[in-house]
Amino acid sequence: MADGFIQWYRDGVTTADFAEQVEIFSEFGIKLIHPNRNAALVLDIEGNDVPMSQEELAGLIGRRFATLTFNWWLTADINVVDTHGAVPVDRETQTLWLDGLRPDEARRVESAVMAAATRLPVPTRAVIVDRRGVSDPDAWDSIALWDGTGVPLLPDAVLALEPIAERIRRAAPGLRKEDAGSGLSRLVPRHGPA
Repeated sequence: MADGFIQWYRDGVTTADFAEQVEIFSEFGIKLIHPNRNAALVLDIEGNDVPMSQEELAGLIGRRFATLTFNWWLTADINVVDTHGAVPVDRETQTLWLDGLRPDEARRVESAVMAAATRLPVPTRAVIVDRRGVSDPDAWDSIALWDGTGVPLLPDAVLALEPIAERIRRAAPGLRKEDAGSGLSRLVPRHGPA
């Protein structure tokens, strides 16, 4: 799977919210702490692993001063790279890269994000699932973070707050809408389930 991703847009995240996300992901067998190294692994500017505790990483995320890239672990050898960035007006994005995962592993990551998006107290604005990487994650910023109306190529699935979901559906009528709870709507291609 090349260049697939899940782009998750949320309003401001606290240290406690991140701890809850770690808990929810672990229900799907996705761990923040590497099974053998016993630490979270954050990537430095050169791509090297920098070990730190979950609390240290959560503290950095809570300070919202920089983009952080770190790994989630399905096994000791299979990881998902997560780029976590702060956006002005107390919002954030998380891009979880699906490249290198088998389809069942990518679905597990997708399920974990969808569960966290509907269960965490911090509001999710949108989740864009593009398993094939037909669009660019940043191309969704306008419609998911602001009041934009342009929609990139159709994704595999979208979970979004109602005003955002409606703007996406108007721009991409090939999507059908389902209620996902928590004020969110799920948009999937009309031709079949995502």
